[in-house]
Amino acid sequence: MLAYAAANRPVAGQRQSSPHALLVIATVHIAAIAALMSAKMDLPINLREPPIKLFPVPPQPVLQPLPSPPKPMPGPTVIDRIETQIPLPPINEAPALDDAPTIDQIGPIAGAGAMVTPVIPKPEITPVRRDARLLTPASQLKPAYPASKLLTEEEATLTLRLTINEQGRVVAVEPVGRADRTFLEAARRHLMARWRYQPATTDGQAVSSSLTITLKFMLDG
Repeated sequence: MLAYAAANRPVAGQRQSSPHALLVIATVHIAAIAALMSAKMDLPINLREPPIKLFPVPPQPVLQPLPSPPKPMPGPTVIDRIETQIPLPPINEAPALDDAPTIDQIGPIAGAGAMVTPVIPKPEITPVRRDARLLTPASQLKPAYPASKLLTEEEATLTLRLTINEQGRVVAVEPVGRADRTFLEAARRHLMARWRYQPATTDGQAVSSSLTITLKFMLDG
């Protein structure tokens, strides 16, 4: 554009171009160049397609034919049975009398003229049991009243289990339920020292036994 302006320099005597006209011409050129550049940018870019990838296909397995079923083995040969008839002895023949079993060999036979003795079970015998019987006289039955309980004027009723041996002596005295220790010891000492029993028996034989009694400690009113 500068060359174009230098070549067309005005001749003397001619009218020079206006600076404004030059500015307009330059602007038109610049606009044309910008339009051409924008047109190039708007053109679609030709993208190259990616190459197609090929995957190898594995070969199909060859199907083996199924084995044929085994041939059946030849079975045993069936042979018809040959029945042999065994001759039976004549019916009217009877065994000799010498070979017949005797009465002693076969035992007694129940029937006419025979006696059967039934077996009668023996009855069960229940052993005869007799309990122990007190032999101590009434005057010796009462134990001594504990002195400490006389001062406090306490009374007590004891339930006691006695153990009596084969000689009829009291060998153990145990309380049944709750019992005052002082009253219990006084009763135990007296019963084991003074009380005597006729021992219990089983079929007339003396045996040990036990029994329960009630003993009262009461102040005379």
